[in-house]
This record gives sequence, C-alpha cells and structure tokens, in this order.
Amino acid sequence: MTLAARLARPASTIPFWNVRRRDHLVGYLFIAPQLVGSALFVLLPLAMVGWYSLNEWNVLAGSFEFAGLGNYARLAADVRLREALTATGVFSVGLVTLNLALALLLAVLLNQRLRGTALFRTLFFSPVLVSLVAWTIVWQFLLQPSGGVNSVLGAAGLDGPNWLRGEGTAMLSVIVVQVLKNVGLNMVLFLAALQGVPKQLYEAAELDGAGAWRRFLRITMPLISPTVLLTSIITVVGSLQVFAQIAVLTQGGPGTSTTVLVYYLYQQAFQFHRFGYGATLSVLLFAIVGALTLLQWRMRRRWVFHEA
Repeated sequence: MTLAARLARPASTIPFWNVRRRDHLVGYLFIAPQLVGSALFVLLPLAMVGWYSLNEWNVLAGSFEFAGLGNYARLAADVRLREALTATGVFSVGLVTLNLALALLLAVLLNQRLRGTALFRTLFFSPVLVSLVAWTIVWQFLLQPSGGVNSVLGAAGLDGPNWLRGEGTAMLSVIVVQVLKNVGLNMVLFLAALQGVPKQLYEAAELDGAGAWRRFLRITMPLISPTVLLTSIITVVGSLQVFAQIAVLTQGGPGTSTTVLVYYLYQQAFQFHRFGYGATLSVLLFAIVGALTLLQWRMRRRWVFHEA
C-alpha cells in the first residue's frame, strides 16, 4: 500500500500496533529493568524511611507506635545533634577545601610534559581503587602513638601526638586520611579538563604579556569551571556521607568531636535501637544533601563558564 493510500485510509482502520506504538513499547521494555530497580531499591526505601520517621520503633522492646511529628520536634531539642552537625560542617569544609585544592594542584603539575608523569598519575590514583575499610585500617595503625607516622617524626627529633585521641588532631587525621584516599579521582577529572583547554589561548595570552598566574585565572579556571562544579558536588555529597572512616578510626571520639551526622544516625538506630529517630535523622541528612546540591546548581550561573 502506498503512503498516499495509508493517509487517505479512515482512522478507524489504522492498526493499533503501528510502527510508532511498537517503537514506544520497545523503548519502555529497555528501560523497564532500570525503572523497576529504582522503584524497589530507591523510591520504596525512601518512602519507608519517611513512614518510619513518623513512628517510634524500638526493636528490643518490640514496640511500634505512631508518633506523628514527635521525632521531628525532638530534632530541635537534641543537643548532641547540634554537636554532630557542627562536626559534620567542620569535616565537610576541611575535606572539600583540601581535596579540591590538592587535586587541582596535582592535575596542573601532572599536565606538564615532564618525564615520569604517567607513573605519578598512577600512584596518586591507585588509592581510589583500594578498599575503603582496608585503607582506613592501615592508617589506623600508622596513626597510633607508636605507629609509622610518629616513628618518622621521632627520627626527625619531633614528638608526635596521639593523633586519633587528641581533641585537636582527631578530626584533622580523619580529614587527611579521606583526602589521600579520594584526591586521585578529582585529580583525574581536573586533568581531563585541563587537557581540553586549547593551547592557542595560552599562546595568544603569552604574546600579550600575560604571566602564568594571570593565564591560570583568566583562561584555565573559566574553561575548567564545569569540571570544578562537578567535582565540588561529588565531594560535598561524599563528605556528608562519611561513616566507615569515623567508625574505624575514632568511633566518634574523643568525646563527640568526630561524631558526624551519619555516625550519629548509626548510633541512634543501631546502638540505641531508636529506629524511628534514626529514620528522622536520615530525612534530615537527605534534606541537607538536597539543599546543598540545589544551591551549588543554582549558583553555577555566577561562576561557571557558558552558564551565564
């Protein structure tokens, strides 16, 4: 049948399973496994957490009672929650600042045409591939009073502190361990962005008398700003979800100086068996992550190149 004859045919005689509907069905079948997985393992757990946050559930006592907004009202009066939020803020600011700054510095250095850069790229990226728990356990031994770090300081004539039990060094130790673990990932992302900057722009700026620092600020940073946005979002979200490092290195101590929000959530839900309040803390964490991500995304128009 010709195309003209098909178009002239009444709508009632057009078959239901035409080419368009078959194409749509094939597309839906392809994405069905992902949709089902997201519904079962993302949307459903989120809905259950929201429901549990409205209840007081004590596994040991075998009680499950509807509490309404009681758990949310408890957030405002929880002094330990304020301490956990403060520790989370300190950890996130320290981690994001050191990680992004060090990753950008390493990427700039390793972007030079020098001998041995491939080896150093591998060395700096290799910790990303190591198991997080194994990495943290190794650093736990290194940071002991008689561990490898203090042994090196002792050989230089310096007395090292008790890194993981000192009020002023515990948080710093956790931040440094986490930075060394994941800085290679951001370094690779920055390195890929740097290699995409046209060399002609640097040559033209150099001919105009621009120095290295001015070329970096006026050419490099604007052109890699989309990657800076990506790495900042990834790093901020990761810093708010830290748990294994705290659990292995400091267990939230000394005192509550390293009890970040996720570890405090774990304590409430799985140590004190207050699952309702633990679910409420999960909702709070979700809200904080979502708000910070949205804020970064909205602010991109002010400093990300091509987004104005």
